[in-house]
Amino acid sequence: TELASQDLPVHRKVMQRDEAVEYFKGIGEHYKAEIIESIPGEEEISLYGQGDWLDLCRGPHVPSTGALKAFKLTSVAGAYWRGDSNNEMLQRIYGTAWPDKKALKQYLVRLEEAERRDHRRIGKDLDLFSLQEEAGGGLVFWHPKGSRIRRAIEDFWRDQHVAAGYELLYTPHIARQVLWETSGHTDFYREGMYNPMEEDNEDYLIKPMNCPFHVLIYKNGLRSHRDLPMRWAELGTVYRHEMSGALHGLMRVRGFTQDDAHIFCREEQIADEILAILNLTLDMLEAFGFEEFHLDLSTKPEKAVGKDEIWDKATAALRQALEAKGLDYSIDEGGGAFYGPKIDVKIRDAIGREWQCSTIQLDFNLPERFDMEYVAEDGDRHRPIMIHRALLGSIERFFGILIEHYEGKFPAWLAPTQAVLLNITDRQDDYVLAVEETLKNQGFRVESDLRNEKIGFKIRHHTLQRVPYLLVVGDREAESRTLAVRTRGGEDLGAMSVEDFAHKLRKEIAGHGRNNLED
Repeated sequence: TELASQDLPVHRKVMQRDEAVEYFKGIGEHYKAEIIESIPGEEEISLYGQGDWLDLCRGPHVPSTGALKAFKLTSVAGAYWRGDSNNEMLQRIYGTAWPDKKALKQYLVRLEEAERRDHRRIGKDLDLFSLQEEAGGGLVFWHPKGSRIRRAIEDFWRDQHVAAGYELLYTPHIARQVLWETSGHTDFYREGMYNPMEEDNEDYLIKPMNCPFHVLIYKNGLRSHRDLPMRWAELGTVYRHEMSGALHGLMRVRGFTQDDAHIFCREEQIADEILAILNLTLDMLEAFGFEEFHLDLSTKPEKAVGKDEIWDKATAALRQALEAKGLDYSIDEGGGAFYGPKIDVKIRDAIGREWQCSTIQLDFNLPERFDMEYVAEDGDRHRPIMIHRALLGSIERFFGILIEHYEGKFPAWLAPTQAVLLNITDRQDDYVLAVEETLKNQGFRVESDLRNEKIGFKIRHHTLQRVPYLLVVGDREAESRTLAVRTRGGEDLGAMSVEDFAHKLRKEIAGHGRNNLED
């Protein structure tokens, strides 16, 4: 391209806010001027340019335009200014640039694969969930098949947490506004919250987070050092007022369920608790089929609450846990929240994309705001350390990731229907229904298809529905009391007794395995 052949150096320019506003207004870029006006006055504004062209950008960039020799415009879409449907509709142009045509082609292949795995399309094809306009944007409706998968996810989550020493909580969906004022949410998170509702001359707010509710339970009685650590977990549904333009399938919604947990512990218990959380996190993610992880350790920012000594101890404990596990991690210096350091866990899916999934966050702020205490061995009152952690993040978003990771071909333990029985003629109906009842009584998710259709048609239908096992029954199977077992990938596993198939499926479910079901 012309720009690449010119090999123009990319340069960075810094302006003060007022200067930048004046510059962009002067060239007719009023939207960019509006963005800059919303930035605090003391912050410098970063611009990048090449040749005579200069634009607002955080950066960084390649050294020169010669580094990007292949590009493609991928799509054009409408977008509301700042994601708000009350604002003007703009045109958003998507494109990508790479060092050479080979790299560009590889990227476009990955893009096509991602589109083929789009959870919105697969979710519709498999009848898993929907988003209903009549109800409003970003609110998920779980259909029967999707609900079966959700139940499998949540049952596994509960079992793992109970085994790891957690107690399970249930908390309300709304609370008085004064609670959110104490927690600081009305100061720091107001734009993400829904408007108050008035009842009995008091304002109530629907919860955007579960943390203050767990704190209230902690404060319900006097705690001793002997009580700590306390590990409390909840599948808590929260609501956040995301801009309509930012909503995207299951990945960005307004109502979702967090797999939330809070650990209250003493300073000297931080390292052990973090290590235990990491073990639980990786064990759970591996059970869902993820094998590659990258972790980020975010440290103290310039503006922070809490003593330096506690920050240092907490950060050292996080680092110690990461190194004890031998995990690959990066350090984001100054990238922590103002109330504590954190670890973010990213997973890599089947086509190489990274997803931010788990977060382990220390909090020195809420214990102070709520005056949380425990009685130490010497009889004095001390502040507990609070650890927030979500392993799957949002159940809805994690479900979307799973759909795309598996392309809807869920392992048997997650599949909404684990096996389907297919008759060849109506002579096998009684045997098919008896086998269905036997397998259902053992806890398997099994269905029968007794439609008067050719067996090839029925096999194709249920293969497209990604059912892990197809159990074909003809006269021979009915007479021998067996099943002709095949996988959705087309592999013929031969004849099995009902007991042998049940044993195979039970073993596979217990191990959370995929068992080479795919093409």
